[in-house]
Amino acid sequence: MYLQSLANRVPETSLTQSECWDVFIGSSAPDMLKDRSINLIQKVLNGESGIEKRHFALPDLGQLFQLDAESLNAAFEREAPALALRALTDALDQAACLPAELDALIVCTCTGYLCPGISSYLAEQAGLRRDAFLQDIVGLGCGAAIPSLRSASYFLNAHPRSRIAVVAVEICSAAFYLDDDPGVLISACLFGDGASASVWTGEHAQTRWHCNGFDLTHIPEDREILRFVNRYGKLCNRLHKTVPEKAARAVAALFAKLDPGTVDRVISHAGGRDVILAIEAAMPSYPLREASNVLRDYGNMSSPSVLFALEEHLSVCETEFPTNLWLTSFGAGFTCHACRLNGS
Repeated sequence: MYLQSLANRVPETSLTQSECWDVFIGSSAPDMLKDRSINLIQKVLNGESGIEKRHFALPDLGQLFQLDAESLNAAFEREAPALALRALTDALDQAACLPAELDALIVCTCTGYLCPGISSYLAEQAGLRRDAFLQDIVGLGCGAAIPSLRSASYFLNAHPRSRIAVVAVEICSAAFYLDDDPGVLISACLFGDGASASVWTGEHAQTRWHCNGFDLTHIPEDREILRFVNRYGKLCNRLHKTVPEKAARAVAALFAKLDPGTVDRVISHAGGRDVILAIEAAMPSYPLREASNVLRDYGNMSSPSVLFALEEHLSVCETEFPTNLWLTSFGAGFTCHACRLNGS
């Protein structure tokens, strides 16, 4: 399938990591935690996390941890379609495509639950035809963007003259949770909100980017190291200290199936500073500059992150041809996904 456009959006509200610390320490949240937990949050927010700022759709972070499960999901229901719509509108404009010209829409997310899914809201608000195919992909965590593209490729294989939009949107601030578990605390210090939308066609048109070569590995015995669990009706991110090592091993194993001479650049999900360093150590010929830049400017946005890194590369790649990209994303499951994006 062929890329026609890619557009990313973040909420207007942004805070530096030090500003996040100021909000946290000035709220009632520290009353919920032990001193060692507060010290850990201070260390991450005021230390070398690789993150300078993050964006939040829920602007009142000081009150965030006081919200009940119903209020958090209501915020997700309000903010996720709105942010996704802004990204999709930009992508459609770039592709010179009217909403009514879209034949299908795939939306992935993991930071809230709606039934019907975000695709229903987004199709209505964007003005898609009533016979447009809609699909929601949930439960794949940070790795979801690439399997969503894979699903789009299957649709386009069956309908090559069609146009399909793929949207990855996460309101991570609607899934923030605090307790004294170190993984939970670090998660609250790493994640931010964002949305990415792309438009694809099955036929070679005015585009030079061909997406193919999808692959994955799933490691269910490592499921408990990275996943959402339900605590008092709220989503709580479980993040084990072995995640960087596991992610690097999984990414390197997928990459080892390729002829490295056919890959010019690796574009990775920005899981966190230690994750990026671990992958770079496992694959030293492929520095993850784009992933590091995305982490610095937005934090870990979960599923949209790898597409933010892709846009970072595409915005400057004119001087770097030939460019044969290998994209990888990973997360809950434990799963790791990959695909090729070849320029022509």
